[in-house]
Amino acid sequence: MTKVKLTPYITLEGQAKEAIQFYEQTLGAEVLGILTYGDMPNMPDTFTEELKVLIAHAQLRIGESELMLSDSPGPSAVEAGKRITICITTDSMQQSRQVFEALQQGGQVNIPFGEEAFSPGFGDVTDRYGVTFQVYTEVESGMEG
Repeated sequence: MTKVKLTPYITLEGQAKEAIQFYEQTLGAEVLGILTYGDMPNMPDTFTEELKVLIAHAQLRIGESELMLSDSPGPSAVEAGKRITICITTDSMQQSRQVFEALQQGGQVNIPFGEEAFSPGFGDVTDRYGVTFQVYTEVESGMEG
């Protein structure tokens, strides 16, 4: 049986680094991994230095739970319903793809399922009820350490 985990995912507008420090102080959060936009391969040359230092993906452990955060890379505000989403993590590409395809039925694909720098299989989809999910395939040498 493959592993499936649901994790709250918070998207902020340039405040993720500050939020991480806040959660470390107030909730005793432990940083499991941080990736900035500048750390990611194949980022567009149009990314400014200010944008490159923003958080593309961070993973925290708080007690027995995890929390993920990132900064929105665009200049516009984070859409209503996208500030907090749910990340579904599996350790199986097949299962991740099945979950993504099931959730997109009657819903809307925001980022098609495919390989990303941080995951061999990732996609972002809003289901028919307006709930946004990020489907993330975890690799052995990925964000968890």
